[in-house]
Amino acid sequence: MTLTFPRFTNWASRRVSLWLLLLALVVVLLGLLVWLAGRYESSMVQSRLEQNASEAVTDIRSGLNRNIQAFQALHARERSIDTWYFPAGQLLNDKRELLRLEWRNEALGMLGFVETPFRMSVFQRLDRDSRLGDLSLTCTAARRLSEAAYSPSYFLPQSDGLGMEVTDMCLPIMEAGRLTGYTVATYSLQNILSELVGKPLSRGLGVSFTEADGTRLALHGTPARGSRVFMAQQLLDLPGATLVVRMENRLGTPALFPNILTALVTAMSLALLVVLLLLGRDMRRRLQVEHDLGEALAFRKAMENSLLTGLRARDLQGRITYVNPAFCQMVGLDAQELLNQSMPSSYWPPELAGIYQRRQEMRLAGNHLPRASHESVFMRRDGTRFAVLIMEAPLINAVGKHTGWVSAILDVSEQRRTEELSRASQDRLQASARLAMVGEMASLLSHELNQPLAAISSYATGSLNLLQEQAEGTLLDGQGRPAPEPLLDDLQLAMRCIAEQAERAGKVIKSVHDFVRRSERVREAVKPRMLLDAIMPLVTLQARKLGVRVVLEVDESCPPVLCDRTMVEQVLLNLARNGMQAMQGGEEKAPALATSVPPEKVLILRIRPAASNAQSQWVEFAVVDCGEGISDEVARQLFTPFFTTKPEGMGLGLSLCRTVIEQHGGFLGYESAHPQGTIFSFTLAVAVRARAEVPAQSALEES
Repeated sequence: MTLTFPRFTNWASRRVSLWLLLLALVVVLLGLLVWLAGRYESSMVQSRLEQNASEAVTDIRSGLNRNIQAFQALHARERSIDTWYFPAGQLLNDKRELLRLEWRNEALGMLGFVETPFRMSVFQRLDRDSRLGDLSLTCTAARRLSEAAYSPSYFLPQSDGLGMEVTDMCLPIMEAGRLTGYTVATYSLQNILSELVGKPLSRGLGVSFTEADGTRLALHGTPARGSRVFMAQQLLDLPGATLVVRMENRLGTPALFPNILTALVTAMSLALLVVLLLLGRDMRRRLQVEHDLGEALAFRKAMENSLLTGLRARDLQGRITYVNPAFCQMVGLDAQELLNQSMPSSYWPPELAGIYQRRQEMRLAGNHLPRASHESVFMRRDGTRFAVLIMEAPLINAVGKHTGWVSAILDVSEQRRTEELSRASQDRLQASARLAMVGEMASLLSHELNQPLAAISSYATGSLNLLQEQAEGTLLDGQGRPAPEPLLDDLQLAMRCIAEQAERAGKVIKSVHDFVRRSERVREAVKPRMLLDAIMPLVTLQARKLGVRVVLEVDESCPPVLCDRTMVEQVLLNLARNGMQAMQGGEEKAPALATSVPPEKVLILRIRPAASNAQSQWVEFAVVDCGEGISDEVARQLFTPFFTTKPEGMGLGLSLCRTVIEQHGGFLGYESAHPQGTIFSFTLAVAVRARAEVPAQSALEES
């Protein structure tokens, strides 16, 4: 028994090995059979899918060609735009892939268009003229090819927040060999898929248009889901545009097991394979563990050598147990010099060593294990000090025991230097901003005070002339006789005007001061007519001097407006002065003819509601002159600060006027007057509306 047992054992082991080898061969053969069956089924499904994609491309191309024939037949029958609308509308009703059909002339001017009755206008949000450049290129290509051409697809946003991808088709209309216009049709890519692709082809599949890089443009059906799907792509090459038709199998890959017998054999093969794997796992485990350990050590070493952050580990007694190359390079010491080094460390500055040691002793003596970061100062081998940020955390081993401390150290010296430079630069910028504000205030004061001071000078000069004529006895009454008494009424009127203009100059200074400080300005409800009455003496004085007739057109039904009265009066006065000066400039440039009659210079000051009804919430102020108007070159810089066309101008008037009106919530603009001249207009909110908005705005700011 003792002699035959080893023989039996060896024979049994060899037999088992042979059976295992045989079973392994069977498993391999069965697995190969299952794999080949699955590959065959997959190839059949892929072949059918590619055939369907090719037929879908053929259907789309045929449908587009039929549409082109319909367009040609439409223009062969209908020669006038009035009779064109009805058959064009019937064509859109029959062809749902069409969204819009246009008839344009040879210069791409619109003669007429119809849109599909099945949806809202697709150009409701994006104007059709915005795509006129691309359409021009497409029609140029169509004319060169003498056939229909298609534009690259583009996206049209819709009013429901979504959008669609569309393309344009341009077909030249030829009559007796001469180009008479174009037929432009707008296609929806999604409707092309749903209407032109045969229903048997698209049933159970996802059909889509894509770009060359795979970007999906339109989809019909349900896209396939899963990690592996069947997909076929075919190129749809149209004149002027190229699209990719992609089909996806919504059902996914075929079944892994084509039949039940294959499934049973596969299950038995897998069971035998599992036994083999269990036997071989023990032999591979040691090699795998050793290999993984070597890779882990190599990866850890590579990370340590690549880090720019210094790493340092210490035990519970404060001795250094590990440093990485970045830390050694940071302090300028070798790893051998740092390992097992206790406190005080050689990279501590001598003047701070005592403080650092007490801090470390407190940390080591504590019972809690905080994670904290703090800034400190280290010293290199050459004695250079540099700032560091230390992030320290407890070092816990695999069994959860606290064995020491690990620190991540960052050199922040360059960051601190950059922060100092940034802080100094910010201080210089603030100083420059204050200087700019002073300059703005000075420029605004000089511009706004020019008008009231000029008026004061005029009234004062007139008063002095009256007094001098009275003193010399040359002052005459209305009948040419010497005046018996001084004209006290005229002098009182002049002195009163001087006082009013001086008070106006003070208000200008206060308003400009508030404007520069951006503080809350005091606004009041003022009737629009009162704003005109306040500036009419100055306007009339200059109009008489320049030979201008001033016409007032005031709608007395206009409600009061809420505004800063002084600033709005300055805006009206500036616009009126500019209008009168514009008419003088046009007169100087006109040729002087003895027989010609100079045109009358009229300045119109108009006030009316901003809308057609009397319930408008805005009041419009307009200044109309009959000058030369504004050229395109001047219009581009009209409201630019310091731009002026006057030799004595500063270029701040219109810029400041727009700023004042925008601060009141209105808008200052201009347009050409007929037959010549310019209309400058601005709007102000009525007092009732403005008061209603103030509480709402205050509540919003508080929230």
